[in-house]
Amino acid sequence: MDIRAKLEELERVYESLNRELSQPELLKDLKRYRELVRSHAELGVIVGKFKEYRALEKEIKEIRQLQKEDHEEEMENFLEEELAQAQQKLGSLEDELRYLLLPKDPRDEKNVIMEIRAGAGGEEASLFAGDLYRMYTRYADSQGWKVEPLSSSPSDLGGFKEVVFSIKGKGAYSKMKYESGVHRVQRIPVTESGGRIHTSTATVAVLPEAEEIDVEINPNDLRIDVFRSTGPGGQSVNTTDSAVRITHIPTNLVVTCQDEKSQLQNREKALRILRARLLKMQQDRQQQEQAAERRSQVGTGDRSERIRTYNFPQGRLTDHRIGLTLYRLEDILQGDLDEIIDALATQERTEKLKELTIS
Repeated sequence: MDIRAKLEELERVYESLNRELSQPELLKDLKRYRELVRSHAELGVIVGKFKEYRALEKEIKEIRQLQKEDHEEEMENFLEEELAQAQQKLGSLEDELRYLLLPKDPRDEKNVIMEIRAGAGGEEASLFAGDLYRMYTRYADSQGWKVEPLSSSPSDLGGFKEVVFSIKGKGAYSKMKYESGVHRVQRIPVTESGGRIHTSTATVAVLPEAEEIDVEINPNDLRIDVFRSTGPGGQSVNTTDSAVRITHIPTNLVVTCQDEKSQLQNREKALRILRARLLKMQQDRQQQEQAAERRSQVGTGDRSERIRTYNFPQGRLTDHRIGLTLYRLEDILQGDLDEIIDALATQERTEKLKELTIS
């Protein structure tokens, strides 16, 4: 990729934004104004670095021109040192520009809705789903994010057949997106009397939370049913029809919420989940059309991909996407996920940076 041409184009766009932002009539369209201000600020960082880069190129050219002239040894040594320093700075700036030009995922700053479902393994899989839920809530707490339960289907022994929750906080999706996929656990289940190690799974889906402007839902496309909430074993836990089931007829997506006592609150939560799922469907279609871009990702969305194994007998966690193995499983289950998430983000950046060179 010709980065210089890209940078020059961005510089022209930046100047165009300067002119547009100076127009008084723009204030009549606050939404457009905010979009332009955000784009202007983002481009300003890149354009500023590019100007520094070109200034250094000019400085290096001038130093080399001076080196062609006759100088005393002391001056020659000085010029050599100046050239070395300028070239080192140029290399650092090139790395910064390459990083700044990496495609930004517009979803990275969004809040997320996470869905954890028990997979193979019966009751043990449900208990593992509960472990994952607690791990993510503790990690969210460590980041200063807010966790809000949206929907759950508890199992008889205290786990979850399914649990859906939102995480609100700056950059939540940028970190949590790497958690989508199949998580596998190897341990002796509490239900196992013979002491044998079993393998169970749970699937995790991470959806960027959609706002109403992201996904437009036609009310005529919805079928809404209400019924009484039920708990583990199917027993009724409410005497009123507060549980809500929403079916999106065009896609046949079904969302059920029954955790709240208010039918209105359950309806609002169900709509939030539905919007997120519809947005994910749109994005999946786009990714399928952009196969080359998808190949550069580090497993950030395919819920059928086995991404990680939690081995309790050896206290070992292995992330299969990048071959990372850590022997501190208990700390990780307490929410200490930074090392894993940082390694995944670094690997993804490294793969994308290979495609960029300044010419």
